[in-house]
Amino acid sequence: MPRKKVLITVTTYPLPSRSHDELVCTAGMLETGEMIRIYPVPFSFLGGLREKGHVSSFKYTWIEIDLKKRTDDFRPESHSPVNYDFRDLKILDSLDTQNNWAARKLACLQNVYVNMEKLIEDSKAPDNVSLAVFKPASIIKLEWEETDREWKDEWKDLRKQGDLFNQDKDPEILMPKLPYKFSYVFTDETGKQRKLMIEDWEIGALYWNCLRAANGNEEIALQKVKGKYENEFKNKDVHFFMGTTKEWHMRRAKNPFVIIGVFYPKKEAQRSLF
Repeated sequence: MPRKKVLITVTTYPLPSRSHDELVCTAGMLETGEMIRIYPVPFSFLGGLREKGHVSSFKYTWIEIDLKKRTDDFRPESHSPVNYDFRDLKILDSLDTQNNWAARKLACLQNVYVNMEKLIEDSKAPDNVSLAVFKPASIIKLEWEETDREWKDEWKDLRKQGDLFNQDKDPEILMPKLPYKFSYVFTDETGKQRKLMIEDWEIGALYWNCLRAANGNEEIALQKVKGKYENEFKNKDVHFFMGTTKEWHMRRAKNPFVIIGVFYPKKEAQRSLF
């Protein structure tokens, strides 16, 4: 397979896994406007790019990399690195937010869904669409529910089996487990109300940052997350990056999608026709 030029737009929250496929799932845009999924990618690798000064943020950065279609994943967008040491990776330009995200919009908003039923229909065979950009008609609210505060023991044991990317590295849990599951309640063009979980790295990082700023007060931290994802984003031209989980897509769940990223430029001022 030829080298791919990919604009990184999404990184999911890291998870321990036996195969390490779910450490981090990264998604992005091809120059055609199609989406692509790359896994496994170690989150520590993406963080290392920032620490080494290669990029200020791995999001909205163009990369070139050798990829291969995953043979163990029926979803057409799913690929994995040819070289797990990323020796072939080339870092290109990053897209800034100038002119209200003009460059990012050009790259990311070429193919946009507005009807959830249409997206779900396209996720069925033979198309099996598993990644998409979706524009909600309105955001109703951000919800959260408390969940387990520690990784399951069997997941911790999986990490002890060694690191696929660095066999000399001591096993570790890369990130603490989020104690809350966040979800968006929104409507599509039909007016039907939907609720989907958010599995973006960005909302997890925001929660931990808010928790530190609140000196460990979880209620204050949650309200700060709500302040951004509900109150502030209501004034933005919000789009969702959506993706399916392999398990629920394979099971042909009624709705296999989750929100894996949020795209939020300012709303454009509407010009009068008179």
